[in-house]
Amino acid sequence: MAVAEQVYRYLAPSEVRTLDRRTDVVLATSGGNVEGEPARHPRFFDGFLEQPEQTAVALLTCARVARTRYYTPPGMVAAIRRSADPVVTSESAQLRFESFSACCGAYARVDVLADGLDRAPVAIGTTNVDFNPPMREALARVTGRQPVRLHVGADEVGVRTFGGQAIEQKVPLSERWVRGFAEVQVAAGELRLLADLTMAEAGGFLRSLPRSSRHVLWAHPASRSLRLSSRPAPGAACLAGPERLRSLEPLLRFASRLRVYGVDAATNAAPSATAWELTLDSARFTIVLSPEVNRGFSGEGGLLLDLASSDAASDAGVIRSHLGWGHPVDVDRLAAAAGFSVERTRSALMFLAAQGRVGYDLARGDYFHRELPLRAEALLKMNPRLAEARELVDAGKVRLEDGGARVRSRDVEHRVTFAPDHDRCTCPWWGRYAGRRGPCKHVLAARLAARRAGRATPEGA
Repeated sequence: MAVAEQVYRYLAPSEVRTLDRRTDVVLATSGGNVEGEPARHPRFFDGFLEQPEQTAVALLTCARVARTRYYTPPGMVAAIRRSADPVVTSESAQLRFESFSACCGAYARVDVLADGLDRAPVAIGTTNVDFNPPMREALARVTGRQPVRLHVGADEVGVRTFGGQAIEQKVPLSERWVRGFAEVQVAAGELRLLADLTMAEAGGFLRSLPRSSRHVLWAHPASRSLRLSSRPAPGAACLAGPERLRSLEPLLRFASRLRVYGVDAATNAAPSATAWELTLDSARFTIVLSPEVNRGFSGEGGLLLDLASSDAASDAGVIRSHLGWGHPVDVDRLAAAAGFSVERTRSALMFLAAQGRVGYDLARGDYFHRELPLRAEALLKMNPRLAEARELVDAGKVRLEDGGARVRSRDVEHRVTFAPDHDRCTCPWWGRYAGRRGPCKHVLAARLAARRAGRATPEGA
């Protein structure tokens, strides 16, 4: 697995200080953009938090997900590494903090809404923020209605006021981590609301979750709450690794509602991603879990056919030019501006999500513009299945025929059959997953070859 080095350069470390009975939280920024223009140290917010204790706990929980490895493969010793710093997106009226676990199976986001801030952000864009141990320890001491002033970024004068010194930190990020951080947005866009419960209804369920489980479980609606079962059923949400959901525990005392998003087990009994959203007084906390504990988002492959399409890439370029900054992504507006259908526009947005250029807000049911401040220019080239499929086509290993193709790989010829639901292949990989984790490299190669040859194939595969 290739590993790239992400370098964070901060004017000073983040820190928390008490000044005149007031707490100042200064989050140092590193890289990113302001309204699409590169910026070394963006400055996005300087104001007071309306719910300081809740926001502090939510930020700590988000940062804790980034430091957690929920699954360690057998025979592997979990490396102790500095976690990747959270990503912050500043919009016209709110702030979003995102993180992704080291095992690539859990994504967390805090949305600090407009009524959680005493004023609007001063700029719009995306950056990383430093969440160092001393700052986390100080943030954990924020209590009650203690006034807290939050600085997301500070100019050099502000840095000197706090007495900081410039720092540089290097963090190894695997390609799998980078892909997963982007692709989780694609998974979220496919989920639908399955349950909406008050904390009086959901609190007992969340507090009784097992601390570990080797099996995929399902959360069923039951008597205005949820109960766990080993079997899927209509309306049930997949919950693999329920211990991952225990990350929400520090926030339960502040939450008023729990919303559960997933794929209805009545239409898909296979394990699938789910999202669990807590409503706080002036913020939302969302955690998205992969279909299985040992299965990260980077390996799902559900968009590989779309990513392989030259049309999707060009459409995404057009849509990106119309995204703008500081407002929710309006699909109808984008479709009209680009002259595309709504469905074509949504496909282009999914492509942009896989590039890390947009995120998905389940509560609002729409995308939001942000550009991951990661060196991920080759994001779409990172997927080995797609790269190997292109190699097969370029080497002339694909022979098209009616209804499919013959693909030769490692001296073995595989038969690919095109179908509107899922293309099929005779290879062992397809036999194991049967399309549940996207197409195999042979299906991808066959589709690519058909497109290059201008042949019509069934849609929706």
